[in-house]
Amino acid sequence: MSFHYQYARPALAVDCVVFGLDEDLQVLLIQRDIPPFEGRWALPGGFVRMDETLDEAAKRELEEETGVTRVYLEQLYTFSELDRDPRERVVSVAYYALVKLSDHRVKAATDAREAAWFSVIDLPKLAFDHDRVLATALARLKGNVTYKPIGFELLPPKFTLSQLQRMYEVILEKELDKRNFRKKVLTMGFLEELDEVEQDVAHRAARLYRFDKKQYHELMKQGFHFEL
Repeated sequence: MSFHYQYARPALAVDCVVFGLDEDLQVLLIQRDIPPFEGRWALPGGFVRMDETLDEAAKRELEEETGVTRVYLEQLYTFSELDRDPRERVVSVAYYALVKLSDHRVKAATDAREAAWFSVIDLPKLAFDHDRVLATALARLKGNVTYKPIGFELLPPKFTLSQLQRMYEVILEKELDKRNFRKKVLTMGFLEELDEVEQDVAHRAARLYRFDKKQYHELMKQGFHFEL
């Protein structure tokens, strides 16, 4: 026996904002292969199926359209403007993630013609309202990175203090005083200095460090508050 709802139900979708770090901050985009906005670049995403959760849908769409897997996605915001999709009434729950570029090779599939990394300072006009979705994710990242050590998700397991500082400067879009920055991060107590230096570099090899997650969580239990 069929059931008729008293009220119309909007379609539910997910969109994924995935950031990586190269010389500058990168975002993963797909080129749409179907209408609407065929040929335009957009964030990976799609409609939620009846037999899956929002988290499951986000991970599935990201893998189907870009080949990227094993990514921790965090809910960002819900976008519900009436005219955000020309096909029908669509509400989208956006997610965002930080990944190491070297860990993920992208490959377009399903309704994506192409998948690629783009610098956030040199982006094409995006489909739907994805410019606004991306701007919201950038604002969240800039806010979070100053009081949570999430930026380490963008770095290789072993990094120099210069790489660490550069990562913060790229995200925050401002220069940081080298001496003050190093003094502050080194006194926080969760950077492990390694008995290793950079390899195959033209300049003087710098000391390598590692983010000690276990030590960070121990410090949190003792009341430590990360603030850059």
